[in-house]
Amino acid sequence: MGLAEQAFALSESMLAAPLPRRWAHSQGVARRAASLRPILGADAAVMEAAAVLHDVGYSPSIATTGFHPLDGARFLRDQESFDERVVRLVAHHSCALLEAEERGLREQLESEFEMERPELVDALIFCDMTTTPDGASTTPAARLNEIVARYGPDTIVGRFIQRAAPEIYAAADRVDTRMSTVSSDQPM
Repeated sequence: MGLAEQAFALSESMLAAPLPRRWAHSQGVARRAASLRPILGADAAVMEAAAVLHDVGYSPSIATTGFHPLDGARFLRDQESFDERVVRLVAHHSCALLEAEERGLREQLESEFEMERPELVDALIFCDMTTTPDGASTTPAARLNEIVARYGPDTIVGRFIQRAAPEIYAAADRVDTRMSTVSSDQPM
């Protein structure tokens, strides 16, 4: 079983029954990751695995800190079968350092998990922030508005996502630019 297939099976086992909407979102994020294969090259399987696993930390069976990037990355690290890059991407997905700061967990996140390469971090931000909670495609602006509306602007998540918005938009623009460059290089 390949890395992406292993990740799908694990994510489904952790999310599908207890959190079906979160599972739908994770599948949608993985579909977005698959659409980025032209710019990911050899890292496509790593990105697809990280995409489908990015929210595994919400699983009630492993949630301990209440901060899903940290809980998920710790769980995956303990599995010993996942590429370290997948674990790092899950730990730092979608500007997690800013949310960790809001929760008083930034030092733990930074000390336990290194950041992954910027182009992969951007790709996972893009995939997560262009996928609705139900797994459909959306824009970064609509996704950010949905998150603030769902959690409230004055909650930890609401504050963090508003602080992260400039970086989320910038990451999405960088991915769009890379995809446009690859598309324009294709023969007609």
